[in-house]
Amino acid sequence: MVPTAAYGTWPSPIDARLTAAHDGRPEYLDAVGDELWWTAPRPAEGGRRTLVRRRTDGTEESVLPEPWNVRSRVIEYGGRPWAGAVRPAGGPLIVFSHFPDQRLYAHEPDGDAPPRPLTPVSGLGGGRRWADPVIHLDRGEVWCVLEEFTGEGPGDVRRVLVAVPLDGSAADDRGAVLELAAERHRFVTGPRLSPDGRRAAWIGWDHPRMPWDGTEVLLADVGEDGAFHDVRTVLGGPEESIPQVEWAPDGRLLYVGDRSGWWNLHRYDPARPDEPPVALCPREEEFGGPLWRIGLSWFRPLADGLIAAVHGKGATALGILDPESGELVDAAGPWTEWDAYIAVHGTRVVGVAASPRSAYEIVELDTRTGRTRVVGRAHDDPVDPVYYPEPQIRTFTGPDNREIHAHVHPPHNPDRVAPGDELPPFVIWAHGGPTGHVPLVLNLDIAYFTSRGIGVAVVNYGGSTGYGRAYRNRLREQWGVVDVEDCAAVAEALAAEGTADPARLAIRGGSAGGWTTAASLVATDVYACGTIVYPVIDLEGWAGGGTHDFESRYLDTLIGPYDEVPARYRERSPASGVNRIRAPFVLLQGLDDVICPPAQSERFLARIAGRGVPHAYLAFPGEGHGFRRADTMVRALEAELSLYAQVFGVERPDVPRLELKP
Repeated sequence: MVPTAAYGTWPSPIDARLTAAHDGRPEYLDAVGDELWWTAPRPAEGGRRTLVRRRTDGTEESVLPEPWNVRSRVIEYGGRPWAGAVRPAGGPLIVFSHFPDQRLYAHEPDGDAPPRPLTPVSGLGGGRRWADPVIHLDRGEVWCVLEEFTGEGPGDVRRVLVAVPLDGSAADDRGAVLELAAERHRFVTGPRLSPDGRRAAWIGWDHPRMPWDGTEVLLADVGEDGAFHDVRTVLGGPEESIPQVEWAPDGRLLYVGDRSGWWNLHRYDPARPDEPPVALCPREEEFGGPLWRIGLSWFRPLADGLIAAVHGKGATALGILDPESGELVDAAGPWTEWDAYIAVHGTRVVGVAASPRSAYEIVELDTRTGRTRVVGRAHDDPVDPVYYPEPQIRTFTGPDNREIHAHVHPPHNPDRVAPGDELPPFVIWAHGGPTGHVPLVLNLDIAYFTSRGIGVAVVNYGGSTGYGRAYRNRLREQWGVVDVEDCAAVAEALAAEGTADPARLAIRGGSAGGWTTAASLVATDVYACGTIVYPVIDLEGWAGGGTHDFESRYLDTLIGPYDEVPARYRERSPASGVNRIRAPFVLLQGLDDVICPPAQSERFLARIAGRGVPHAYLAFPGEGHGFRRADTMVRALEAELSLYAQVFGVERPDVPRLELKP
């Protein structure tokens, strides 16, 4: 018989070190000749990202040893940090951004020489950063986005499209970097060259819009001098979000736009500018997503005219679209989420995919046979999968009868059962963004709790992506209202139906999810405690130059323009409502965070000190916005469990006790 034990006390083979060791996923996948390359996390090596090479015989190797860190800081969230090409003499040439100094480096991995710098450093402000590179060997250049600080403030910055010489002549000479086009937009993606080499296309947008609000596609002629001429806007606008544009083999433009209310694929012919774009597969599904990083790819054209596309509502699939007939055929397999990293190699399509039973792995689709197979970073169960949660896809009803999408993970452990009359504690997870989405995939952080007898409900509250523009726009001027209400509605529904113990509900989240957590502790009495992770917590401080440039006007949409509704900023800020917080909490903060700086958290803590609310503050040197180091992730996860154990009244001798101070 299976032993009986109270919820929250169950032993589990999934410990914090195991979850930290498996944190992160492969990103920025691409083909270099006949090989596949991607970036991969190394939590045990200071949280750096390396470049992995999959040779044609199937073997994988890390190309760049420590201390090389393949990661860009453009718009702070980064973007595509590398590009590859095959040299005429044979062998790959790799160009990548090195995180510590943000210079571009060139590397020939089959040779003996170390990476050599291509770009100069700058000591002004945040320096110079580069992202979304494309190598043009025939031009002897790499095209990319340059983010260049002009002063010491976070907003003293310009972003331009540039060509960097591959010969290293710009390594110490900023003047050798060719600016391809005059500045027209505050933010840009990297340029894409047409098949005939005569035109380039890219995406731009300006404050106060975010890229999921409205962007424009720009087109230019490529002159004999190598620069762009006759730059014009051809697609998009203030209320149409276009997150990706590519050239089809026949010289027409393919793009994802949400004019219909959904990010759908379209085609536009620049040779016939008076003809409207054609929707290639109009559906109430998303074929794109939020452009949080520069250089994401949800679709890729194939040489035969077909299009590989990630699509879906909530969950996603990889499909092959015939743009002439509109027929869309999905790849077979267990994967329920395909990330925005699609690459094409001949008739093969490769992506990064996961499922509720497998972490993200590299999957290849052969479009000739329809067969799929894992070709890299194959999932390997670190523990017996019987300890994984068994999630449920749920739709709840919130205020005004609105739908709320969520994934519910009840406690699950084959070695223990709870007493028949006990209801389990539950933690509500609020994702970051807030313009984001939590996919239904294997997450060992969730399994860490569910295997110990604590349920987890992940809420894709109003404002989340994956469900159309109307759902996404629910958060306009309603941040701190709709997200708080939706999370509370899910928690209360779980309690009302007997799934969760109403006295043992918690909430947690990071970044924008940290905001929702803190705001929920202020605005409701639903939760017994909360875990606040690198949060937005003081709206006035954040809007007044307290964050980076990319999100510095985000609150215009989420809250309203500050000069029009200043009182709303004060009223909704958790920092202004500390007197209404009664529930214990832990606040986790990276001391190098420039997106949600520690000063906000420290002001919040100063205001709550002495109010009798048990709380703890853990600050991590060397960590920014998102924890990357294994030791940090272990400490943070164990602290969170200790908080729940103390508040829920269970014993967890397997983790250090978190000291809570009033």
